[in-house]
Amino acid sequence: MKKTLVAMSLLTAAGIVQAADLEVAKSIVKEKCHLCHGEEGEASSAVYPRLAGQNRTYLVKQLKNFRDGKRKSDTMNEMAAGLTDEQIEALAEYFSSKPALSHRVRDKMFAAVGEYLFKKGNKYSGIPACKSCHGENGEGNEQLPRLAGQHKRYVSDQLQAFGERARTNDNAIMHTVASKLTEMEREAVALYVSGLKPAETVTP
Repeated sequence: MKKTLVAMSLLTAAGIVQAADLEVAKSIVKEKCHLCHGEEGEASSAVYPRLAGQNRTYLVKQLKNFRDGKRKSDTMNEMAAGLTDEQIEALAEYFSSKPALSHRVRDKMFAAVGEYLFKKGNKYSGIPACKSCHGENGEGNEQLPRLAGQHKRYVSDQLQAFGERARTNDNAIMHTVASKLTEMEREAVALYVSGLKPAETVTP
């Protein structure tokens, strides 16, 4: 009986802490994040990444990299500058818990080019299959981003930045891949992943 009461107390305390963290995250989102990323992480423009459904650990890393200056972006470096580790953890939990989104892809033929590259790569130019790191459905993992449903424009911009070494973090492997992509390949892959629909994905 005593052990049961202790366990219940711990669960209650954990629930209170989680609710408090959620409120902290909501407050920061309304103050800083919503104009670009939307209150639900849907992103207000294709130039900004969708954060809804993004992998939690990956979000934590990127926010810390922005805060600490390892990933350069005038806007995000300023937005993340004052965030504590606890606030970053809360934001990552908030956005990762939101329903993942996806795009309707109308140019099926062009997307098929991207699908081939994503699943098989290009052996003639030494490009590996994207799925070997980012997963069969673009879901990523704790260290790697979810690509499924991301804005095509944002994915293309990031691939170009990796290729030109303009992206200042996570560049070692991605530069060797992105620098070999033609513009057509880059756009095709970006289109394809924007339409990927893993489980629990919402298509607006």
